[in-house]
Amino acid sequence: MRKAERLFQLVNLIRARQPITAAELAERLSVSVRSIYRYIDDLSVNGIPVYGEAGVGYRLDENFELPPLTLNSAELEALTLAMDMLSRAVGNDLSRAAQSLLAKIYASLPDARASDGGGEVLAFTEPFDDAHKARWDQLRLAISERAALDIDYFSLAQARTRRTVFPLGLLYWGGKWTLVAWCGLRGDYRSFRVDLIQALRRTESSPPPSHASLADYLRRQQQAWRREHATDNTLSAGAF
Repeated sequence: MRKAERLFQLVNLIRARQPITAAELAERLSVSVRSIYRYIDDLSVNGIPVYGEAGVGYRLDENFELPPLTLNSAELEALTLAMDMLSRAVGNDLSRAAQSLLAKIYASLPDARASDGGGEVLAFTEPFDDAHKARWDQLRLAISERAALDIDYFSLAQARTRRTVFPLGLLYWGGKWTLVAWCGLRGDYRSFRVDLIQALRRTESSPPPSHASLADYLRRQQQAWRREHATDNTLSAGAF
């Protein structure tokens, strides 16, 4: 990555998460703390108003504005592809947001660059039907409002069940969206393919345990994967 791009990332991180320490910045940019100090010096020399407070972290002057957006051809192609894919495979709200964002990006670019948005890399993502989009929007809203849902679910094993769940997150796995939720019936995390949810309704229910969160679920999944991977390696070593 070019130094200019690294400095641009640094400014964005400080503005989004201020105050933020040099150690946090180093971790997010995968560089040393000493490198962060050098980058901060470079920003100051170039007139970027970065202020550091011992024990607190770095801040930007509240009146500071980044220069106009500039994208190279690969960045523009990546953005166009991502927004096109997103607009087809989410709910109505985010789909409209993706289309609006892309229009704003093109409007900020010179005419010659804006007309070059098409590329040779295309994604023919199957678009959601209206019912699927509405369901996706309802799930996303329930996650943001920490609301309980009753869902009717038709599993891959052809079993129909009704569960009371607390939606925690939506994950995209290999072409399918999965709802991660705390299941009231099982008293544990469960995942449900969004396209197999037949119906859903808001309901009242006791809240899940305080530890229940998407971050906790992902941490447990990672630990399980590591245990499984370690077991596979042990078995492979014993085969010789």
